[in-house]
Amino acid sequence: MDVLDIPAGFSPHDRGSPLTEPWEPLFSRTAGDTVILGLRAGSAHTNSRGFVHGGLIGALADNAMGLSCARRLGGVASLVTVNLNVDFLGSALVGQWLEFDTVFVRPGSTLCFAQAFVTADGQPCARANGVFRVVRRMQG
Repeated sequence: MDVLDIPAGFSPHDRGSPLTEPWEPLFSRTAGDTVILGLRAGSAHTNSRGFVHGGLIGALADNAMGLSCARRLGGVASLVTVNLNVDFLGSALVGQWLEFDTVFVRPGSTLCFAQAFVTADGQPCARANGVFRVVRRMQG
């Protein structure tokens, strides 16, 4: 992948998982309390119709919201998704740049409510709503 294909401010995402490994490379940037994820859509990201798969969109929206809520809480907790809804507003295609950006609805100490807005080359393609249970890290 050509570095010129990545928008300014994004760098390789440093928090991988077995789920997201096949989708690499993923990129991220921070803006205040939010972690914005991004990727250049490739054929490995698509369904049989050639559109970026809804499962990938849902998983990365969930990831962006969870990381952002944890950042908002100062990194003292991890979060577990208790509810996730995704509305698909349009299609994303191979070659497009996808961004997953979070808006906080109510970041609480027990539950965090957030929305993720997903764009493909700047055009809305999905909106996700997430509720996350805050799990405080044990101090010791």
